Amino acid sequence: MTACDTSLTVDRYISQPTTTIKAVHVASLSVRALCPVPRRDVMTGVPEDRFVSVGPPVIEDETTVRRATKAAAVGNVAEWYDFGIYSYLAAVALDRVFFPDAGDWAPVLTLGAFAAAFLVRPLGGLVFGPLGDRIGRTKVLSATVLMMAVATVLLGLVPGHATIGVAAPLIVLFIRMLQGFSAGGEYTGALTLVAEYSPDRRRGFFGSWLEFGTLVGYTLGAGTSAVLIALLPTDDLLSWGWRLPFMLALPLGITGIYLRMRLEETPAFRQLLERSPAISTMSPRRAFQILITRYRSAALVGAGLVVAWNVTNYVLTNYVPTYLTGTLPRFGESGTSEALSTGLQVVVMLLMLCVILPVGRLSDRIGRKPILFAGSAALVVLGLPAVWLLRHGLAGQIAGLLIMGATLLCFAAVTPSTLPALFPTLIRYGSLAIVFNVFVSAFAGTAPTAIGAAVAATGNLDWPGYYLVGAGVVGLVSTWFLRESAGRPLAGAAPLRSSADLPAPVLSPDGVPLENPPRSERRG
Repeated sequence: MTACDTSLTVDRYISQPTTTIKAVHVASLSVRALCPVPRRDVMTGVPEDRFVSVGPPVIEDETTVRRATKAAAVGNVAEWYDFGIYSYLAAVALDRVFFPDAGDWAPVLTLGAFAAAFLVRPLGGLVFGPLGDRIGRTKVLSATVLMMAVATVLLGLVPGHATIGVAAPLIVLFIRMLQGFSAGGEYTGALTLVAEYSPDRRRGFFGSWLEFGTLVGYTLGAGTSAVLIALLPTDDLLSWGWRLPFMLALPLGITGIYLRMRLEETPAFRQLLERSPAISTMSPRRAFQILITRYRSAALVGAGLVVAWNVTNYVLTNYVPTYLTGTLPRFGESGTSEALSTGLQVVVMLLMLCVILPVGRLSDRIGRKPILFAGSAALVVLGLPAVWLLRHGLAGQIAGLLIMGATLLCFAAVTPSTLPALFPTLIRYGSLAIVFNVFVSAFAGTAPTAIGAAVAATGNLDWPGYYLVGAGVVGLVSTWFLRESAGRPLAGAAPLRSSADLPAPVLSPDGVPLENPPRSERRG
């Protein structure tokens, strides 16, 4: 690259089809030379040309788009199935299998092993994210789903505390950290894959399929747990029954690997490599420098959305089961049985499954921000009342869970299509992996353990509500500074359309498509 070429900003570097980019080792370039400060929005501080597209529209076959979405969603089912079964069995079996002598702190320690996975998620993001920006999305995603499936099966083979003593919880801790490492690249890679394959005008709809897969995973985990709890005597459940759900993760993982290995790279990534193959040599350090110097404001907005979304997610799916079955009875409140608690969770998840895709499609029509505002405001206003309702019998528990599920739905249906639009193709996977995993680990994944510890230490049963209200405030602020991305091409990529969006061809009387139909008969 000559000296005159270094006047290009990163945004223009990846979004000007008329610029000839010569082969160059990116790591040798000065970030300031390559990326002078672009004009920024006065409210958000983000580059004003973020949504500038590259070249003419690209047409992707509708079948390929749907296959890519299915591959991402099925892999997500495998990942979150594991998280689901661990959460739902934590207060029913796992605390007694691995922490039998911990007393009232057994659920806290069990959830602490769950939270340990989030300590290494940022490390997994730092490894897999930049790697996905260099070698491609599909290769990395095949590796992450394989690691997750193997680790889940291993967890089901660990002997209990009665057999090998303190080594049992230590092995569980190690496996949970291995799962967290793979999860650091799995979910953000799936976000990137689906966003880069989705047509611009339907990205919200296809992005919601990713969380559809998450809900299916949770529902499968909860449903499997509910069946075991209902059918097996307690002794059988504690001796061998709890292992069965973990074994079922293997076929899910194999299915995810098969679907992902059949995919080509995303259109956006292929365009990036065509414009400059040397981009694939960019070091993780250089990508991180670009993130913090050019996309710092976008990263903060994304971090806020991640916190609001995932605090709500983990409170509902990971802490509430323990809260209903263990915490409330210990404090003399009206709790519920393990089977009923799990059944209520399954019902809420099934209702969310029925609504999440229409909400994602709605975001393509009215935008992402109105739905995110609604979810954030609901958390602020209804977070504490939802928790209070959980202490007022079955009717209150149903109402409280429905409120939490509705607020979570606003984020789950929209955020998967919102976050990838914050960053350009050059650093999208790596940036999402860093931002998502750091803030999930620091504020969301640790929420069940922190809430459990706070309740145990203070005796105040309102702590889950405090977390939800705080998440809502963070969500409101972040959404205020978010730029609307619905219907716009991703930064650094050409406008993307599906073959299904094209007008139907004009046919001859014999039903044969006409290559040059008369002008009066042309459609669209």
